[in-house]
Amino acid sequence: MIPHARRYARPHQSLGIRVRLPARPLSIPPKPAPSPGPPSTQDSSFVPRREFPYPSSLITSYFLGHHRAGLEKMKQLVSSVELIIECRDYRVPLSSRNPMFEETLREKERLIVYTKRDLAAEELDLKTQETIRKWHRPHQVVFSDSKDRKDVQKIIDYARGSSPSLPPGSLPCKGKGKMYEQKDTSCSTAATADNMIGSRMLVVGMPNVGKSTLLNAMRRVGTGNTKKAAITGGQPGVTRKISMAVKILDYPLVYLMDSPGVFVPYMPNPQTMLSLALVGCVKDSLLDATTLADYLLFHLNLRDPSLYSGYSPPTNDIVELLTATAKATGRLLKGGSPDFDATAYWLVQRYRAGVLGKFILDDVSATAYQAWLDAEEKQGESRNAARKRMKEERRLAKIEKRGDAEI
Repeated sequence: MIPHARRYARPHQSLGIRVRLPARPLSIPPKPAPSPGPPSTQDSSFVPRREFPYPSSLITSYFLGHHRAGLEKMKQLVSSVELIIECRDYRVPLSSRNPMFEETLREKERLIVYTKRDLAAEELDLKTQETIRKWHRPHQVVFSDSKDRKDVQKIIDYARGSSPSLPPGSLPCKGKGKMYEQKDTSCSTAATADNMIGSRMLVVGMPNVGKSTLLNAMRRVGTGNTKKAAITGGQPGVTRKISMAVKILDYPLVYLMDSPGVFVPYMPNPQTMLSLALVGCVKDSLLDATTLADYLLFHLNLRDPSLYSGYSPPTNDIVELLTATAKATGRLLKGGSPDFDATAYWLVQRYRAGVLGKFILDDVSATAYQAWLDAEEKQGESRNAARKRMKEERRLAKIEKRGDAEI
């Protein structure tokens, strides 16, 4: 077996997945590098990298069969629901946006919920929140931690049609006790739904952004039922089809349906793919562990190298960090050599848990959102070409499989 360090030093090697990245340069501008934190006393001359060397072997697609089936089912359900709750990960506010939802859910009232705000608490200031809210107008935005009852209550209040806890003017309707007064004819939430059958709502989003966790939290806070209605997990792909309607409010009667996370068919930007993978939106088994840990190291160094000072002095060398961390934590193979994969995944999990910093990976500025939309338009032609290419590769793979079976 090739040692992990040597394998990582040759990033052109394939991971077993055939990909072709576009020859043109990235059309989505990377996030401007923030000023690094105070230099470590161990090495005051340390200079972090300002660019990350994206390996050519990164996957460009994670669009699975249940993603496609889930999207088709959403299209069928849109006309029968009063509200779409779209979840996005607050750590990747741009990367966790799925442009296919814009096409599918365009005509429906939508509430954008940025989940896991507690995992980016260092950048949860009012200015950042207001910038993100401006991105989504006229849709309303909530920043949520599903473990925080007050956050969950804000979303329930919106669904109910009465929310004094949301910013003034952010609701189309205002309720008083059990009598709801419609202030705007465009209001289509539970306040104006049929009292007999209640209202139906649908939660959507990219894989593993916290949809099922939010549904369980809304049920717990809204009805007092602490039994989990949706299965949750640390890896994407736990929910594979639209769920049965789950009651989240008794009065007015409100039901919420969970849905499988839907990825985009083609991801030409390696920065976006790595950012989504780092927060857990892509299965860990599809990317090289050392590459993902190196991407984390890149961001840690730009913010504060002391975040990993318990394992290693500041470094831009991921092999050096993994070696030191493996020795410090006892993640060693037989003979005492470092277990690079286990150590890399351990570091990534520490970041996902909020132990190695709580920060946003994407650019959050007044112009970032429009730049992202412009880049999506330019990638339209590449996305169509990728669909044809992946279809042809699937066809050839089936032929090859049949040939092997005959042998």
